Amino acid sequence: MGEGDETRGIYGHLSVLSEPVRVRLLRLLEREELGVGELAAIVQLPQSTVSRHLKLLGQAGLVARRAEGTSTWVRMAGEAMAPEVTALWTLVRDAAGDDATRSQDFERMEQVVDQRRLDSQAFFGRVATQWSELRRELFGEAFTLPALLALVSPRLRVADLGCGTGEALVELAPVVARLIGVDQAEAMLEAAAARVAGAPNVELRRGELSALPLADAEVDAALCMLVLHHIADIPQAFAEVRRVLDTGGALIVVDMVRHDRVAWRHTMGHAHLGFSEATLAELGAAAGLRLERFRRLPPDPGAQGPSLFVATLRRDAD
Repeated sequence: MGEGDETRGIYGHLSVLSEPVRVRLLRLLEREELGVGELAAIVQLPQSTVSRHLKLLGQAGLVARRAEGTSTWVRMAGEAMAPEVTALWTLVRDAAGDDATRSQDFERMEQVVDQRRLDSQAFFGRVATQWSELRRELFGEAFTLPALLALVSPRLRVADLGCGTGEALVELAPVVARLIGVDQAEAMLEAAAARVAGAPNVELRRGELSALPLADAEVDAALCMLVLHHIADIPQAFAEVRRVLDTGGALIVVDMVRHDRVAWRHTMGHAHLGFSEATLAELGAAAGLRLERFRRLPPDPGAQGPSLFVATLRRDAD
């Protein structure tokens, strides 16, 4: 008879469950998923002995294994067990009753699980100062923005005003219902089209902020990133934004705070030297957009330009 033969059929299960050590292991695994080494420490037997018993329990379909890196975790098969096997295990477990061995096993299991938590806390205590670098090495940095964008409503209709070559379009396309990129430069739209090729919910339109190629109340949100300081007639642009926003919709503006780099008017074509919170609130109010939030962004150590802000202007009901 092969080693696996004794686990087949009801008599095989009776044979597997006739060994007290295997009953001890099952009682533990019924309560907690444990590592092989942890089980050996709890029942105070060599790991090779525990592994041999777990192999027979696995062949009988009484336990399931899960690999995690170099570790193997074991738990009772539970719902995966046949009804007659579950009934047999219940009978054996109840017949074994409570004894000193069972109580000591459970006490040691609680200590093992508590130590596991302490080990985890100790690990984070050791690496706290290097955690950002360690996390970057393990997982990279690309996950942060997609994770935060999961907060965005998937029903949103968004217009990126002055979309440029489509950097924001690429990030937003997977998480919103509809996305419209608007830019006045054909070359910019061509570059954006290449970036968002294959995204069925993205549409590109050529136009200016002073005469947006959008219908009334066509979008729920509009994004204006580092564009506003180029717009000569902001009151007209804001009036257009209000027109295309649905009631309750928001305009998100990212731009420079007020600065004194006057030469940029000539060298870079800036119509405005940034904006203060008060100026933005006044411009918005004149167009029927209420400044809801204004926050300066933390400076980037490598950036050479003025500090930036992010502001939310809301289109309230008429």
